[in-house]
Amino acid sequence: MSQLLDVHPDRYKWIALTNTTLGVFMAVINGSIILISLPAIFRGIGINPLLPGNVGYLLWLLMGYLLVTAVLVISLGRLGDIVGRVRIFNLGFAVFTVGSILLAIDPFTNGSGALWLVLWRLVQGVGGAMLFANSSAILVDAFPSNQRGLAMGINQVAAIGGSFVGLILGGLLSVIDWRLVFWVSVPFGIIGTVWSYMSLRDNGVRSPAKIDWWGNLTFAVGLTAVLVGIVYGIEPHGGHSMGWTSPLVLSAFTIGVVFLAAFLAIESRVAAPMFNLQLFKIRAFFMGSAAGLLAAIARGGLQFMLIIWLQGIWLPLHGYNYSDTPLWAGIFLLPLTVGFLVAGPISGFLSDRHGARILSTAGLSVFALSFLGLLFVPTNFAYWIFALLVFANGLGSGMFAAPNSAAVMNSVPADQRGGAAGIQAAFMNTGMVLSIGVFFSLMIVGLTNTLPKAMFKGLSTHGVSIAQAHTVANMPAVGSLFSSFLGFNPLKSLLGSQASAHVSNLQWSTLTGKHFFPSLIQSPFHHGLVIVFSLAIAISVVGAIFSALRGKRYIYQSTNVPELIEELAETSGGLPGEIAVNAEVVR
Repeated sequence: MSQLLDVHPDRYKWIALTNTTLGVFMAVINGSIILISLPAIFRGIGINPLLPGNVGYLLWLLMGYLLVTAVLVISLGRLGDIVGRVRIFNLGFAVFTVGSILLAIDPFTNGSGALWLVLWRLVQGVGGAMLFANSSAILVDAFPSNQRGLAMGINQVAAIGGSFVGLILGGLLSVIDWRLVFWVSVPFGIIGTVWSYMSLRDNGVRSPAKIDWWGNLTFAVGLTAVLVGIVYGIEPHGGHSMGWTSPLVLSAFTIGVVFLAAFLAIESRVAAPMFNLQLFKIRAFFMGSAAGLLAAIARGGLQFMLIIWLQGIWLPLHGYNYSDTPLWAGIFLLPLTVGFLVAGPISGFLSDRHGARILSTAGLSVFALSFLGLLFVPTNFAYWIFALLVFANGLGSGMFAAPNSAAVMNSVPADQRGGAAGIQAAFMNTGMVLSIGVFFSLMIVGLTNTLPKAMFKGLSTHGVSIAQAHTVANMPAVGSLFSSFLGFNPLKSLLGSQASAHVSNLQWSTLTGKHFFPSLIQSPFHHGLVIVFSLAIAISVVGAIFSALRGKRYIYQSTNVPELIEELAETSGGLPGEIAVNAEVVR
């Protein structure tokens, strides 16, 4: 069927670009669309996400999709090298669409409804991993080396820009009906499945090999254990504000380290490894991959910090109802999206001519400077300053992403592109999960050191009894963060009806109004923000150093002449025999 649409190679590359961009855009949107729509989803299935027993549902809905994608992309990328990238990509569209349908028709409520959503989000993540793992390799197969930067630029705009678009889309759809958050992917998934099956062709170089089962197993168990440890490390445990010392988290990290060490030992010995460690001997691949991972860590936590900043403090202080803050947070973050959308394709186009080193290094430098600017912005800022800085942040991210991805993919052999694309996608998604764990933890540390004192003083001054003020002030700070993130006023649930019976109507109105909690938390939050953004600056600077050390522009050229002729024929549209004759004439 895929051969029925016989198009000229020059047209085919644009078909491949639009198809893979649709797949990646849809997969990434679904990674972030749920961030804004979680309050509506939990109201729809009838559970309170702030109750201690329900925090697990909240975390798994947020991070389960990213976890599955991070764990599977390398295996599925390598599988694409073996059995065909287009075959795995097409299957990814279908799996993703089925997962979206089953999420939207959730027949249960309460805990059962939440478990249903968590399960099918994991399945949706499998489809997303298939799309992520092979889209870059399909593009590199379709485009000549002097146009890959532009193609990767457009694809990267979809890959990272989609995460910002998802914030706005989730806010708009969840206002109407929470199920639309999942239904919106279905028509695009059906169109993409049919279109990719009919139009894409596998013109990449395959590397027939046995599947590295032991490598796949040890990597999946090891990375899953580490990421699960991060998820549960954020939760309070045993009277502590976080769970990093809990037996579950320590066991998960121990298992993760043991299995990942076993994975590296296996990959260095097996004939056809899932994770080709030899690729890291290529300077351009190693430096670009390291810079990409560090950029993903710095960028990943940014969204969460900015959303909490807007939803928990700035928007309520400016008169917005807590229930409306998720939508408006997405709208006020539009400059971030615009900056990335502007810089991505342009920097990709320029990198085709000038290479990635200058653009990517400058991009991460601008990225770091934007964090530095945000450090000096007051918590209750003038919006134009905030908009300018987040625009610069998006601009720097766009300048880095497309040239870096194109340079990394250009540096690997043709038969390793699926695995290389999987490694890049794994780094991006693992970086996101790591950053959430690290940035949330640092913010909680900052709040734990300053919030209790401010909370106790504010509550006791407004009539709350000393005993209750002390109890509320010493509750885990993660509850306040999550409530801000979800668009809830935490003091209504923290104080409860007991406090309302002992304070005047005016005092109760003040305590639960739009301004009291944001005013109370803004100084402690800024203390935590300084810690978080300082780390982000340091990570970005180290990433820029790795980017600068990548060397001059490098495009891998096969020394295997038949393989090189075959690849040239596939990207140029000629027959291998014609290419061979022409090569002989040139010699």
